[in-house]
Amino acid sequence: MGRVTERRKVLRIRDGAVTTRPDTLVAEEPLEIRLNGKPLAITMRTPGDDFALAAGFLVSEGVLATAADLRNIVYCAGATEDGSNTYNVVDVRTAPGVAVPDFTLERNVYTSSSCGLCGKASLDAVRTTARWPIADTPPLRVAPELLAALPDRLRAAQRVFDRTGGLHAAALFDEHGELLDTREDVGRHNAVDKLVGRALRDDALPLSRTILMVSGRASFELAQKAVMAGIPVLAAVSAPSSLAVDLAAETGLTLVGFLRGSSMNVYAGESRITLRERAAHG
Repeated sequence: MGRVTERRKVLRIRDGAVTTRPDTLVAEEPLEIRLNGKPLAITMRTPGDDFALAAGFLVSEGVLATAADLRNIVYCAGATEDGSNTYNVVDVRTAPGVAVPDFTLERNVYTSSSCGLCGKASLDAVRTTARWPIADTPPLRVAPELLAALPDRLRAAQRVFDRTGGLHAAALFDEHGELLDTREDVGRHNAVDKLVGRALRDDALPLSRTILMVSGRASFELAQKAVMAGIPVLAAVSAPSSLAVDLAAETGLTLVGFLRGSSMNVYAGESRITLRERAAHG
């Protein structure tokens, strides 16, 4: 199985001085996900937590909702012509009776797009396929001060990033700001899938009392994954896309962007943010 990091020789130039040295890079390899033996998707990922990644991907696709929906996940032997196992192909087998959608080209386009290309069709598709509507009862309440502390807590948990500087991260926090789980990957959508997939396999869905914190921006795809897992709050250190904001507003997701220091923008679901009285009238 591929390693999380690899070593490569690099020419280093610092203040005119030239040296040759090994550098640690994050590994990137393709993962093919098959569903009941049929090819479904290929994603570029950092090897590790592949079963969780595949399970989380199928949660976001509306195929899996509970641990009982999943029979097993295996690496596919004979994935190459010589019959060797590359550990880059997984097959997800669903339990008897689990309905498997017809994955048409149109649906695959909407699930992979984060640029708003499909517009209202994308929003409608998420709304109609979500197994876990956001229903945090009693409603989750989060103070801005708690949100402001999350980026540093996420950064402190990024062990591989410290060695490579080339990974995105996603973390789940509880409503009190305690870290529940964190995952790293070259793709932030993969990091989120790994979190959600681990929760599914632990039979912990929906994640209705949690906050999802991601490095980078908040795309439609990440908002979709949060909604499909029943997560009520999504926070990102950078900007959201317009379609992510539309999806958050339509589904009741609290969406926070540009979370840096004590500053942040709340784009949707502001009712979950507890504000001081003077701030509310300011």
